[in-house]
Amino acid sequence: MNEEQAGEHRSWLERLGHFFAGEPEDRKDLLELLRAAQKRNLLEPEALSMIEGVLQVSELRARDIMTPRSQMVVVPQDAELEAVFPLVAESAHSRYPVIAEDRTEVVGILLVKDLLTHGLQDRSRRVREIMRPALYVPESKRLNMLLTEFRVTRSHMAIVVDEYGAAAGLVTIEDVLEQIVGDIEDEHDFGEEEYIFRKSDREYTLKALTPIDEFNDYFYADLNDDEFDTVGGLIVHQLGHVPKRGEQVEIGRFRFVVLRADNRRVHLLKLILLPDDRLQPAALASAH
Repeated sequence: MNEEQAGEHRSWLERLGHFFAGEPEDRKDLLELLRAAQKRNLLEPEALSMIEGVLQVSELRARDIMTPRSQMVVVPQDAELEAVFPLVAESAHSRYPVIAEDRTEVVGILLVKDLLTHGLQDRSRRVREIMRPALYVPESKRLNMLLTEFRVTRSHMAIVVDEYGAAAGLVTIEDVLEQIVGDIEDEHDFGEEEYIFRKSDREYTLKALTPIDEFNDYFYADLNDDEFDTVGGLIVHQLGHVPKRGEQVEIGRFRFVVLRADNRRVHLLKLILLPDDRLQPAALASAH
C-alpha cells in the first residue's frame, strides 16, 4: 500500500469511526458513507439497496403507495358466498375489503381461506357472517409505523382512510416490504422469460420491461419505438411522471393500468383491449 492509498484508507476508517460515534448527522452524509462502503466492496449492492429502502420507508406515507379506492376489488357484505367465488377466481387475490350496502364504507376484510372453509360447507351463508375486522389507518401514516402495526396486529391489509374517515384506498404488508426489498412474487408473476400473460380475450398482464417491438408483434400493433424501447418507458412518457399503482393511460385502442410501481419505475401493467378494438392478438389468431 503506497502513501496515497494509506491516507485514503485512514480517511475511510476515520469517517467510519465518526459514523459509529454518532456522525454523520444528516441522511445525505449517511448515504454517501454507505455508498462509499459499497464502492469499496464493504457492502453488497443488494444490502445497500435495502438500506436505502429502509430509509425511504421512514419518509413515505400510506397514501404514497396505497391502491386507490377506484382500483380496489371489493365484495358486498350481504353477498352469498357462492356469488363471491367467480370474483375470487377472476381477480386471484387472497384478501378483499368488504363494503356496506350503501357501498360507501368498508366494514371488514374477507379472507379467501375463510371463504373456502365456510363456502364448501354452506355456500348460502353471507359474507358478513365470516368477514374479519378491518385495520384502518390514516393517509398520513408513515410506512415504518405501519409496518410495526402490521406486525403487532398480525394483519396483512389495512384500509387507508381520509380526514373524513372515508376509505381512500388500501395498503398491504407486501406493498410496504417491496419498498425495502424490491419486487415480491405474487399472483401476478409469471415466467422469468415471459413478458405477456393472457388472462382473458381482452385482459392481459405484462411486464413494464416488455420490448415495444415484441408488444407490437404480439398484438399486431404499431406503438412508436423510436424514442423508447419498453412499454414502461412509453407509459411514463405519456403520463409525464413515474405513476403510482392504479394510474392508467390509453394509447390507441389499448388501456394500460399500473399494477405495480415504486418511486423510481413501473414494474407491472394490466392491459385491457378496449371494446371497440379491431386488433386481434397474435396468440388468439394462431389459436384459430
